[in-house]
Amino acid sequence: MAEDNTIFIGEKPFMNYVTAVVMQFTTKNASDIFIKARGKFISRAVDVAEVSSKRFLNGQADVGDIKIDSEEFTNKEGRQVRVSTIEITLKRK
Repeated sequence: MAEDNTIFIGEKPFMNYVTAVVMQFTTKNASDIFIKARGKFISRAVDVAEVSSKRFLNGQADVGDIKIDSEEFTNKEGRQVRVSTIEITLKRK
């Protein structure tokens, strides 16, 4: 089960994720937000964190911890696949 202040990056438009981050900080008054992604969406997660913290939350939030890892699972064809993951923490100043 995901925490309420975790945002999983996927195929939605980029600004949807930025808006979600900003809303977590402003309306829910979250102290930490976790942006998680894996595989080809890692670069989008980095972009969301940077745009959120430097443009929309300038002076209000900073990038905290960055955790990288990999997960192994079985794909649709039945092969074992390893995919990279990232978790970026944005912290309220």
